[in-house]
Amino acid sequence: MAEVEGVPVEVLKRHAELSELVEDARWRYYVLDQPTVSDAQFDGWFKELLALEEAHPTLQTPDSPTQKVGAPVSGDFAKVQHLNRMESLDNAFNAEDIAAWQARAERLAEGDPGPYLCELKIDGLAVALVYRDGKLERGATRGDGRTGDDVTANVRTIKGVPHRLTGDDIPSLVEVRGEVYIPVEDFKQLNEQLVEQGKPPFANPRNSAAGTLRQKDPRITAQRPLRMLVHGIGVWEGTEEPRAQSHCYDRLREFGLPVSDLVKVVPGLDEINEFIEHYHAHRHDPAYEIDGVVVKVDDFRTQRELGSTSRAPRWAIAFKYPPEEVNTKLLDIQVGVGRTGRVTPFGDMEPVVVSGSTVQRATLHNAAIVVKKGVLIGDTVVLRKAGDVIPEIVGPVTALRDGSEREFVMPTHCPECGTELAYEKEGDADLRCPNARGCPAQIRERIFFAAGRRALDIDGLGYVAATALTQPLPPQQPVVRTEADLFDLTLEQLIPIKSVVRDQDTGLPKVDPKTGEEKVVTFFSNLSGEPSQNALRLMEELERAKECSLAQVLVALSIRHIGPPTARALADAMRSIDAVMNASEEELAAVEGIGPRVAATIKEWFEVDWHREIIERWRAAGVRMEDEPAPEKGPQTLEGLTFVVTGTLEGYTRDTAAEALTSRGGKVSGSVSKKTSFLVAGENAGSKYDKAVTLGVPILDGAGFEVLLEEGPEAAAGVAVTPEG
Repeated sequence: MAEVEGVPVEVLKRHAELSELVEDARWRYYVLDQPTVSDAQFDGWFKELLALEEAHPTLQTPDSPTQKVGAPVSGDFAKVQHLNRMESLDNAFNAEDIAAWQARAERLAEGDPGPYLCELKIDGLAVALVYRDGKLERGATRGDGRTGDDVTANVRTIKGVPHRLTGDDIPSLVEVRGEVYIPVEDFKQLNEQLVEQGKPPFANPRNSAAGTLRQKDPRITAQRPLRMLVHGIGVWEGTEEPRAQSHCYDRLREFGLPVSDLVKVVPGLDEINEFIEHYHAHRHDPAYEIDGVVVKVDDFRTQRELGSTSRAPRWAIAFKYPPEEVNTKLLDIQVGVGRTGRVTPFGDMEPVVVSGSTVQRATLHNAAIVVKKGVLIGDTVVLRKAGDVIPEIVGPVTALRDGSEREFVMPTHCPECGTELAYEKEGDADLRCPNARGCPAQIRERIFFAAGRRALDIDGLGYVAATALTQPLPPQQPVVRTEADLFDLTLEQLIPIKSVVRDQDTGLPKVDPKTGEEKVVTFFSNLSGEPSQNALRLMEELERAKECSLAQVLVALSIRHIGPPTARALADAMRSIDAVMNASEEELAAVEGIGPRVAATIKEWFEVDWHREIIERWRAAGVRMEDEPAPEKGPQTLEGLTFVVTGTLEGYTRDTAAEALTSRGGKVSGSVSKKTSFLVAGENAGSKYDKAVTLGVPILDGAGFEVLLEEGPEAAAGVAVTPEG
């Protein structure tokens, strides 16, 4: 490490270390197609390197990783020189970075350089295609920006990439740049096929696209679902060049080249930020992975005036969204048991922060999925958490395996009751514990579900309380052995209960990190042995829950396939639990939304003795088992219309708002589509509001909802917000 005047030794050491880390990561990412660090880790190293060079400019030499584009080309393909250098993009991570870039461009252009073109940043492989006299002559990877790998034979296999351009005024020579990618759903299927063939799976869609495009045998590439979107030009000769990036896209589309429709030209900074925020919320709407938004000055003459640095254009910048994928160690795979007896494997990992939360466990669904993903215990894995979505293990980083990894073996017996596991019928994907009546795990999960908002809505009966009621510590016996015991509980039974604390996602015991022992809680009593507030609230809530509707009771019984909409349809049609219990399969199947399969499941459930015992014990405890006679139908002013309700409406719960619509003949759906007649949106409306705006669905606020109910849909249309789709 050479000394640099005026730079502290510790800074020199860190700069050298970061340079080595970045160069190695680039080699594995661009050349080997086997990344071993997450994008977030790489971005962190690169930002730190930039900061060191900004503080100590003498460190910024032509050999620094900050001055390079991509990585050296691989040794498996012929090398080709790009007609013009393919640059990288500088990154922005917040609104301040975008504002600083725009201000710098405005200063250099001596005026506002806008309008600006905003487009999605596809997480794929950058390539350049050369068309001479309209014919595809060459396809090459970006490589180091000046020299790339010749992958022409493989590019010719990509669906949607024309071998000859069509249309009028085709340039005699044009080089187009774009991203090659594999759609998300196709990526999952490809990985499953690779694992079945005994081959290592790809870590992510970008990795799979790069590996596929660099196949030595084009026949293999042709069998894989590569796609491409064009996002720029390097050379244009022989006809008049378009005046702006957006005009260029129109021309390229006329030539038959694949160009994204998710592009927007905007006047200024506010609209740029709106575009960025919109696709942050709708990041998973496109069929391909995106990791941000690219913002470009639209006018080509202004682009040329602004020029480039040694590695990136000054007229464009990439806004990168917070990472949704990180790497972590898979320490073990355990299994949890759900309310229907389904046994689910869970990955137990080194804790890692992803999408703003610390994640330690992620579902692996079933044994077949573990095999399909090619995951071994001990692997470094790619963990994905998209917003509020449950964390998912995408796959292993096979390049980091050292031979100590081992396969997961699905248990043969229930981990909580010891019953031998079995498939319900041939061809099922999920093993289940058949001990529905006596398995503590299933009872715990069913009690927790019964107390949920979609069922009896019992405040005070959360997961900790459900665990305490169904699995107190030996020698104490469970207070609740089946759902039948729930409404017979007394304060005297609650006070002595102690219980192991369990993870709500997996059902597995939580462990104290200091002692390594399972966490134990006394939930229903205080230090003096008196009933706690938890106990008192639970008794009050159980009493209130006795007045729940028939639909809520039906959901609480955990009958397979009976969720709130089906339960509501059953309750409306039958009006009492006895009518449901005694109905024939044909009568059940005649209820809207049920059909023969669900009808058979309902009938089968009610034929089990201990299921009927639950109903009789609840009835004896005072739980209401029938609804009032159906009121006479009023005017069906909303017949034939479909509604979605979201947010908080003053004077209504979600259920009462839905009831107000259905009683007038309307249909209530859970998701917005082009078939939605109106979105009823209260305060704090979320993604459904955004989707309605995108699709042009009329939106009613609280006042508009009252107009709809009182005056009908025509009057409501007059006060609705009708966005342009």
